[in-house]
Amino acid sequence: MLALAAARADAENFDLVRLPAYDPGGAKIHGVVRIHDTELTQHLVHLWEDGFLKLHPLVRYGEYTVPAWFSGLCAGTADIAVTGHEAWRTDLKAFEGIFGYPPLEIMFATGGFNQRKGNTPGAIIFVNRDNPLTGLTLDQLDGILGAERTGGWVGTTWSTAAARGPEKNIRAWGQLGLTGEWANQPIHLFGIDATLSGWSGLIQRVVFQGGDKWNPALQELVRGGAETPADAQIVASVARDRFAIGFSFMRVVERNPGVKALALGRDGRLVPPTLETFHDRTYPLVTAVYFYLNRPPGQPLPPRLKEFVAYVLSREGQQAVVDDGMYLPLTPEAAQAELRKIE
Repeated sequence: MLALAAARADAENFDLVRLPAYDPGGAKIHGVVRIHDTELTQHLVHLWEDGFLKLHPLVRYGEYTVPAWFSGLCAGTADIAVTGHEAWRTDLKAFEGIFGYPPLEIMFATGGFNQRKGNTPGAIIFVNRDNPLTGLTLDQLDGILGAERTGGWVGTTWSTAAARGPEKNIRAWGQLGLTGEWANQPIHLFGIDATLSGWSGLIQRVVFQGGDKWNPALQELVRGGAETPADAQIVASVARDRFAIGFSFMRVVERNPGVKALALGRDGRLVPPTLETFHDRTYPLVTAVYFYLNRPPGQPLPPRLKEFVAYVLSREGQQAVVDDGMYLPLTPEAAQAELRKIE
């Protein structure tokens, strides 16, 4: 309870004043908004529905909390699919195969920093506390975690722009400039669900530039089925091994004094993982949660859907994100970028 109270206290410090207030504009919106959401977003969706209904009392909802959230969008039984990560490539392929164009993607909140369980936290790269490193570039991280590849995925399209050879592999600490006893020591890797998860997918998109070739030395711990959670095992493994590096979540990393989080960035500007850099999305491995809608190219969204999305991205909608306490609200700049998608 104390951790939850602290997380909500932090969230209350977000300044939402610069976010535009929702303006219904006198429009009389009516119809049914069909939403497929998840267990993690159900409470937040209810907050939005209640707030929107007070302004548009003729709207009705058809809400389903289902694991196969994207299937409703493909089948035409859902207007909005809500997810805690970017859509999987298989989902996008299925949608495009049916309709011939991609779905409309709307980011409605930023993933959490160190809030309570289940809030789609961003990925933290960390090392043993004795390691002299304080940060890594994304190219260096690619060299450590990745492997040679012929290209990478950009959405559902394969591109060779991300191709790289084995000469960019980084397998010893000396390749990062460490000297003395560190120079010839191999880098020991620990990670979580590298085969398929929101966090491995995030690393593949951002660090591998769409590639999916991992360093085969990675010791992958899979969530579930163990008495000690996999994320805690990863952090403990790095705390015991001076020559190890891992990726997990801040709420686990910060509990173990035997490890330290690294700053990350491109072009020499390294950004530490903090609540502020998660909120303003300057930390490279920050996450997000999304809506997906079916909007044919060149056509507007139906008014009931456009207004609902506009409400979510407004000051009132983002206040609901704060009140829910699971995710971080969008900055005005991020919200405005999403609003432009529905104009």
